Amino acid sequence: MMFIGRMRLNPKAQSLMAKFTLLIVLILAIGCRSQEAAQATPAASFSSQPAEKAEPTEVPATPSVKYSSRLDRTVPPTPTLHPEVTPVQLPTTEAKHLEVVTYDGEIFPGSADPVIENKMATAVPAVACDERMPGADLLAVVTKDYGISRDFAPNDLVPLAEHIPYNITMGYPTKVREVILGPLVEMINDMLAEGAQPQVLSGYRSYAAQAISWNKWNSLYPERAAIISAQPGHSEHQLGTVIDFGSPELAGIVGQPGIQFHTYFYKTSEGQWLAENAHKYGFTLSFTEEAFDTTGFYYEPWHFRYVGESMAAQLREQNLTLIEYLLANEPPPCTP
Repeated sequence: MMFIGRMRLNPKAQSLMAKFTLLIVLILAIGCRSQEAAQATPAASFSSQPAEKAEPTEVPATPSVKYSSRLDRTVPPTPTLHPEVTPVQLPTTEAKHLEVVTYDGEIFPGSADPVIENKMATAVPAVACDERMPGADLLAVVTKDYGISRDFAPNDLVPLAEHIPYNITMGYPTKVREVILGPLVEMINDMLAEGAQPQVLSGYRSYAAQAISWNKWNSLYPERAAIISAQPGHSEHQLGTVIDFGSPELAGIVGQPGIQFHTYFYKTSEGQWLAENAHKYGFTLSFTEEAFDTTGFYYEPWHFRYVGESMAAQLREQNLTLIEYLLANEPPPCTP
């Protein structure tokens, strides 16, 4: 501009120069306005004060799958019971008192009170008694009225001769369910340690074997066979969780050589020990004198059934047999 100022311009050049100067002024004015407009535009601001939280929108809750770990993205398998055990839907008010013993004796989760063992497993839909398959249920109801199918047989039977000495099994090919084997062996060992001489006279008895037994007693004592022996399909022995015990003292007490079953078993050392201690190992006396009207069977102080320690303790405390307890607290298991 200094150079231009020193030059002598003709009128035409001066006119061009004036137009050029005006153009420059217009351009500068437009630029200033654009900058002012940009400064007036609101921008995101930051503050040290926490922003107010918006009210959360309620969204219906949907169940989510829980994975076993962050690396395992597969859905965990659903726990199942043995096929023969049918869980039953019960009111939630009772659920805290329930538990189920599965086929292998394991406690099924979901029970906070272990006292009433297997209660849920016994509440099965009523069917014809001769069609009922109790399966792994340790508390199956078996009486003169409530029987089980002739086709039922436990699938976990084991021979006692492989676990108990010959002088205790008496040479009989006795079998029991595997779930009672541990408690039974422990109980017999403790009896021996305290000087008792237990004998195991009977365990699992099939439908056919019970038919033979019934026919024998019915032919010998037809007028009272029904109270001293169960008809086939109505014997707890078919469950595989029952033991008939004997004592070498019995013959001398009764005064009859070779006798194995007599109500005087309760007088023997073995009978007294079992009456006082069997519940500690999960066994209970099935047929007491007091329960005759309920069970329909005569007093059998030698006949012990495994029901689990918790239930055995419950029955002893309440002075009840298993059948008395179940028929008072559970719906009928089948239609007679």
